[in-house]
Amino acid sequence: MAAAARLTRGQILGLVAMSVAVLVVANDFTALSVAIPAIEREFGVGLDTAQWVINGYAMVFGVLIVTGGRLADMFGRRRIFMIGAAVFAAFSVIGGLAPNVGVLLAARFLMGIGGALMWPAILGMTFALLPPERAGLAGGIILGAAGFGNAVGPLLGGALTDSIGWRWIFFLNLPVAAAAMLITFRVVGPDAPAGDRQRIDYPGIAALSVGILSLLLALDEGTSRGWTDPLILGLFALGAVGLIAFAFIERGAGESALVPGDVLGNRQFAAACAATLMISAIFFSALVFLPQFMAKQLGYDAMGAGAGLLPMMGVFALTSFIAGPLYNRLGPKLIVGAGALFLAAGIFMLSRLDAGTAYRDLVPGMVVLGIGVGLFYSSVTTAGITAIDPAKSSLAGAIIYMAQIAGGSIGLGLNTALVVTGATLPEGIATAFRVNAGLAIAGFLVVVFFIGGKVDRERIAGLIHHRRPHP
Repeated sequence: MAAAARLTRGQILGLVAMSVAVLVVANDFTALSVAIPAIEREFGVGLDTAQWVINGYAMVFGVLIVTGGRLADMFGRRRIFMIGAAVFAAFSVIGGLAPNVGVLLAARFLMGIGGALMWPAILGMTFALLPPERAGLAGGIILGAAGFGNAVGPLLGGALTDSIGWRWIFFLNLPVAAAAMLITFRVVGPDAPAGDRQRIDYPGIAALSVGILSLLLALDEGTSRGWTDPLILGLFALGAVGLIAFAFIERGAGESALVPGDVLGNRQFAAACAATLMISAIFFSALVFLPQFMAKQLGYDAMGAGAGLLPMMGVFALTSFIAGPLYNRLGPKLIVGAGALFLAAGIFMLSRLDAGTAYRDLVPGMVVLGIGVGLFYSSVTTAGITAIDPAKSSLAGAIIYMAQIAGGSIGLGLNTALVVTGATLPEGIATAFRVNAGLAIAGFLVVVFFIGGKVDRERIAGLIHHRRPHP
């Protein structure tokens, strides 16, 4: 196999711009998690209100990301990225200046719109920036930057909150977003949009948004209200109606559909989405319940619990960068499958926790889990996006990410139900994590049978021979 061409200066600068942009979006998901108590105190509100600083942003992001992906492919990824970044930065400043919690929450919801426009455009631009033989590198860099952003978020948020105040978490977004926009404008050329041949699928956008928003609200509120509460049942029903209506609308929309038939009809892409849906419960539940265990069982404060996740999040970021070259050398089936197995092994190791578990006992499981997250998410994203027409790569990336959010939300609801029914917190977490290990095995089987074709044994043998020391 011929060596891949060296990256040009423009490609390197473009990757830097995309990494910075991903960093600001990913960091924003986790940086505010440790600032919630400070926000409660300043505005005199309870956790049930303050938590919408996190949930509201994530919900709007998850609902609109597919729309953002389609708009990026239709009207130009650089253009949609610039609009999204401007919205994100502007409402970050408004959030930082918020005089009351209502303005803060409104700013967070609107920041979610900016993030939903930015993320799929970033994916599309990154994969377009590099040649096809470097697709694994593109996925690894973007997911690695996302992992790094997620990892440093709690530490940065805690440091700012404890020193100059939580509002600076918002203000910091402005210069970082501005730098990403400037570099992108200078080094990433405008792509050829398809907007002159297609119309915006407004009915599809409305039906999908109602369906996804209703389901996410039901899953978010169901754990506190109860799954048989009339409001929760009504939200589930509305979500089902919205998604069924979306399917009918898309069938008659042709090439102008929000999600064209050739995208979801692609077998490898559908398998990538299905595997992501099954496995995302693991990552989401680890992010929620490991800090809960550290805080309530081990007595850590918020900053300590955030730092306690570093073995998982740091390894996640590092492995994501390594996953790109491995993907290019060994192909999707081996790397995505290995990621699923590491995820299963890591969450199973963590399921053995009990009331006597110390922090050091959690570290090996978190490291194995971090390897699985890093291998799986970057590689399954690359496998899904490269299975689709490059003109629709932003949409493909958005759908895979929506599968991650939906799988995480559904899995988190299931996990929470298992945790609260446990006799103790450690017993409930252990039961939930064992169920997650089973979901990882199911995701692994999807990968084995449907992703990546046959394993190239000759390439593996050649790689082993190449690395074997000669006498």
